[in-house]
Amino acid sequence: MANDKKPWSGRFQKATAESVEKFTSSIDFDKRLYPYDIEGSIAHAKMLGKQKIISSKESAKIVSALKNILKDIEKGKFEFMTADEDIHMAVEKELIRRIGDVGGKLHTARSRNDQIVLDVRLFLRTEIKIITAYLTSLQRALIRLAKKEIKTIMPGYTHLQKAQPVLLSHYLLAFTEMFGRDVQRLEDCGNRLNVLPLGAAALAGTSLPIDCNATAKMLKFSSISKNSLDTVADRDFIAEFIFATSLVMMHLSRFCEDLVLWSSDEFSFVEISDAYTTGSSIMPQKKNPDVAELIRGKTARVYGDLITMMTLLKGLPMAYNRDLQEDKEPLFDTVDTVKNCLSIFTEMIQNTSFNAQRMNEAARGGFSTATDVAEYLVRKGVPFRRAHEITGKVVAYCLKNKKGLDNLTIKEYQSFEKCFTEDIRNNIKVQNAVNARKHIGGTATKNVLKRIKEFEKSIGKI
Repeated sequence: MANDKKPWSGRFQKATAESVEKFTSSIDFDKRLYPYDIEGSIAHAKMLGKQKIISSKESAKIVSALKNILKDIEKGKFEFMTADEDIHMAVEKELIRRIGDVGGKLHTARSRNDQIVLDVRLFLRTEIKIITAYLTSLQRALIRLAKKEIKTIMPGYTHLQKAQPVLLSHYLLAFTEMFGRDVQRLEDCGNRLNVLPLGAAALAGTSLPIDCNATAKMLKFSSISKNSLDTVADRDFIAEFIFATSLVMMHLSRFCEDLVLWSSDEFSFVEISDAYTTGSSIMPQKKNPDVAELIRGKTARVYGDLITMMTLLKGLPMAYNRDLQEDKEPLFDTVDTVKNCLSIFTEMIQNTSFNAQRMNEAARGGFSTATDVAEYLVRKGVPFRRAHEITGKVVAYCLKNKKGLDNLTIKEYQSFEKCFTEDIRNNIKVQNAVNARKHIGGTATKNVLKRIKEFEKSIGKI
């Protein structure tokens, strides 16, 4: 049986069973919230003193002791105990040990219910900034590659079949766009979670004359929660964060899927540095893209965290329930996994070389400029549906006769449509086909260079 007196023990006649101590304790994982818990407590103590709910001397004594506890934790001099239950009780227990009954005044006008929401909001506010910085670093790395590979043409794919030629730079910027949307989503999430929950207390608020505006100002919250019930029950911001980062992982995973395929001998489009690959325990010749594969695999883990969070919330009655203790492990796992994956992927992509010659050769295969033949006919006045059919027949003829679009004679072209003339040859050159797509969003070199400049302007010079 545990001997430690609980802060809520007045109502109870028996001590908490040791098995229950272990089962209900969250200190092993929520102790990482200590800087936010102490930051929030310092602001709360200052507000209590300002409002004369406690004396200014008591407020100052609490704040000083909290700062010393923070220093001790950071130096590894603080021992977290299972019996402390959670980070809040661990800090409060130590505070009371150091300064006596004055420490017991810190929890005035506050509950662990609004305190934990505060801690997690402060934690996520910081982590979102870190993750968006990782994303921006990755964008910069991709833009550097896009500038370097501006002359490299590759086959674009649909259904994993060669479709049309595009610039490799255009491909790289496609992911730069995706990661840009990820930054926007996370920033939006950060704006929505930047709401002060303190004051909600257990669920109904407090009768004491607190000043939420003062606390919000100290903690740099842009607004204050307008409904105490919603405040302590709300974990939307965690679910939203995990969803936003699930999209980050999905984008990384899709990129990794291409790198895995492209590093195979069948494609030979990329060479990932030896430093970011591994070998086989039995096959000496193997060079495996394990980093890319692991990122792809860890995406499932973050998806699982999202499902955990959504399932946790779906059946909870209002307002606070202990089930919500289970929100932190999937949250922490998501934060750690996403940061690790972004960091290692950025390193890997900067140590990956692209086989421009092989890509260019592949771009010329698979009748990749067939659409240009159809659009050539459209410019000659042929309705697109008919132009599509004519071009399909041309391709079928080429397949039957083992020819390419670039080595058909004009006579052969004209056997399908009289309006074909010698200028068709320029239209089906891969470089010309790429640069013909000069509208906004197209793969033309001029467009891609312009978009690179726009990125450089928005996220800083590369």
